[in-house]
Amino acid sequence: MARNYCNVCQRPQVSCICQFICQINNNIHVVILQHPSEVKQSKGSVAMLALSLQSCEVIVAEDFNNNQQLHNTLEQYKGNVALLYPSDQARVLSESKLEENISADDSPLCVVLLDGTWKKAYRLYMVNRFLHELPHLMLPDNIKSEYRIRKTDKKAALSTLEACCHALALLEKNTNKYQSLLNGFIDFNQFQLSFKPSAL
Repeated sequence: MARNYCNVCQRPQVSCICQFICQINNNIHVVILQHPSEVKQSKGSVAMLALSLQSCEVIVAEDFNNNQQLHNTLEQYKGNVALLYPSDQARVLSESKLEENISADDSPLCVVLLDGTWKKAYRLYMVNRFLHELPHLMLPDNIKSEYRIRKTDKKAALSTLEACCHALALLEKNTNKYQSLLNGFIDFNQFQLSFKPSAL
């Protein structure tokens, strides 16, 4: 028997996530480079994130060196693009540093995120060397994750949705703007856990 799928989130009706989506007009354009292994991952957070942000694009591949869509976007925001990735040269985002050192005019107009396990995200970073040339940003390590449905040994690990929301909130200097989406993500986790027999 064929499953009925939601026309919006493209998931089976029984696991539709539309109830957790909240429309947010983000000031900074978001580009998510998604590893192919994440596309059908029901526990992933990107679908919810992309459907909630008004200015967001998801591009799926492992090698983006010749990806025309991505390079068109990078050209459009040339000089105003940053990669959210904890490299050695990444600048840590924090409310105090933003207030002291960064004006609104200095914030990037476009933020790129890598979506995958830490291992896959690292591979994306290494395969696509042009990403190394972008300014790098990273979040402080004191942000608590509410990601309960996927496990990692990485300290201070966040889902792509959480990382994006916290980064945008800091860059836009609006800590409350993305809270509704973060709250929805908590509910999304509980919803996913409800499908596990142990949660009954």
